[in-house]
Amino acid sequence: MRDMMGLMKQAQQMQQKMADVQAELDTIEVEGASGGGMVTVTMTAKGALKSVRIDPSLMMADEREILEDLIVAASTDARARAERVMQERMAEITKGLPIPPGMKLL
Repeated sequence: MRDMMGLMKQAQQMQQKMADVQAELDTIEVEGASGGGMVTVTMTAKGALKSVRIDPSLMMADEREILEDLIVAASTDARARAERVMQERMAEITKGLPIPPGMKLL
C-alpha cells in the first residue's frame, strides 16, 4: 500500500512539473535559418510563429520560389529546434521514471 501512495505522490509531482514545463515552453524562443542565414524564423518552443526575417536581396520577383522554399526550410529548422527543447525539458522531468521508449508525454 505504501508503494501505491508513493507512486501517487510521484505522479502528482510529475503532473505539476509538466504544467510548469508547458508554461515555460510558451516563453522559450528558438530560431531556425536557411539560405546561409538569409531567412530566419523565430517561434516558441511550442511552435507558435513569432517572426520571419528576410534578407532584402531575396526580394526580387524572379526569386519568389526560392524565397518561399527558404521560408519553409527555416520554419522546419526552427520546429526541429523547438522539438529538441521540448524533449530536453521532458527528459529532466521524467528522469528516473520507468517510461517506455518512444512514449511522448506532450
